[in-house]
Amino acid sequence: MTGLWGKKIGMTQVFADNKAVPVTVIDVSNWYITNSKTVERDGYNAVQIGCVRPRYQDQELDSNWLKQLKKHFTFVREIKLDKNPSEMALEIGKPAGFLAILQQGDKVDVLGTSKGRGFAGAVKRHGFSGAPASHGAKMGRRPGSLSWMRSQGRVPKGKRLPGHLGNAQKVIRNLEIVTVRPDDNVVLVKGSVPGKTGSLVFLRKA
Repeated sequence: MTGLWGKKIGMTQVFADNKAVPVTVIDVSNWYITNSKTVERDGYNAVQIGCVRPRYQDQELDSNWLKQLKKHFTFVREIKLDKNPSEMALEIGKPAGFLAILQQGDKVDVLGTSKGRGFAGAVKRHGFSGAPASHGAKMGRRPGSLSWMRSQGRVPKGKRLPGHLGNAQKVIRNLEIVTVRPDDNVVLVKGSVPGKTGSLVFLRKA
C-alpha cells in the first residue's frame, strides 16, 4: 500500500529527548472501504475509501451508504495497491485500518492543497524585498520593470507578477513520523504540512 488519507487537525508540540518538537496532528479515523479496483476489471489495483460525514459517525455502516456516497461520505478517495485487493483481505464495508503501515521514525511525503489567499501582489506572492524605504523612493510594492519585451507589447512567459496565491497542490517531502497513536487514530508528523485545519492530506511512504 502506497499510503493513507487523513485530515489535518492542527499543529502542536511534543517533547522528545528533552527537546520540543513541532508536529502536525493528522486524523485517520472514520474511513471505510467502499470499493476495490483490479487490473482485470479496471486496469489497475486500488482500494476506494470514504470518510463518513460527522452526522453519521455514531451509526453503524449500512450497505445503502455505498449506493449514495455523496450523501454519507465527506471524501471518497483511492489508494493504489501493489497486489490484487483480494490477496490483502480487504472487505468492502469494513473500517480502513491502514495505520499499521506507518511506524515511528518512518519518512513520508505529505500531499495537500495549500491555503487559498486570493489575489496577491508580487511582494507577498513571490517574496520580493520591495523598493528602498527612504531617500525618496516612490516605487512602493510594485513589481518593477517588465524587461525589454514590454516595448514590443509583450510580457515574458513565467514573469513573476501579481496573481492568484495558494489553493494549489503541494508536496512536503521526507517528513518524519514522530508518533503513531492507534488508540486515537492519529499520526504526529514533524513539521508543517500544506492546507488549513480540516483539509484533506495524503501520507505517502517516502
